[in-house]
Amino acid sequence: MRRAVVLVIAASALLSCSGAPKPVAVSDSDACAFCRMAVSDKHFAAELVAPGEEPRIYDDIGCLVSDLVQHPAPGEAVAFVADHRTGDWIAAPDAIYTRVPELSTPMGSHIIAHMSPASRDADAAARSGVPLSSTDVFGPAGPPGASRGR
Repeated sequence: MRRAVVLVIAASALLSCSGAPKPVAVSDSDACAFCRMAVSDKHFAAELVAPGEEPRIYDDIGCLVSDLVQHPAPGEAVAFVADHRTGDWIAAPDAIYTRVPELSTPMGSHIIAHMSPASRDADAAARSGVPLSSTDVFGPAGPPGASRGR
C-alpha cells in the first residue's frame, strides 16, 4: 500500500512538471489575439504561451506588445517571436530585434526579429533597419519568459 502511494505521488509530480512552455504551430487560419486579423505570414508572428492556458497568437510583434499592455502575461508565460528570415520560433528574450521603416509588417510595427546576428545579417529585409533591444520593444520589464535579453 505504501509503495502504491509513493508511486502515485511520483507520477503526479512528473505529470505536473510539464517543463517550460513551448511554441505552438501557427497557421494562416489563426486569428491574432489582439487585432483579430489572420496570421497571414508567420515570419512576422509572435505568441504568448503559458501553462494551463490557450496560447495567444499574434500576426505582428507590435500586436503582442500592445496586448501585453492591456493584458499582462501570467507569471510563467513565455513570449516567442518568429525569425523573420527562417520562420523558426525564438524565445522573445533571446531574439535580436530590428525596426525597418520601409518594411510593411501586418499591423505596421515595422519590427522584425532574428535568432542571431548572422540570421539578421543574412536577411536582406533587415539591412536598412535600426537595431532595437528587447527593452526598446517591450519596455523596461522586457518580454515575458526570462530575465535575459538583448
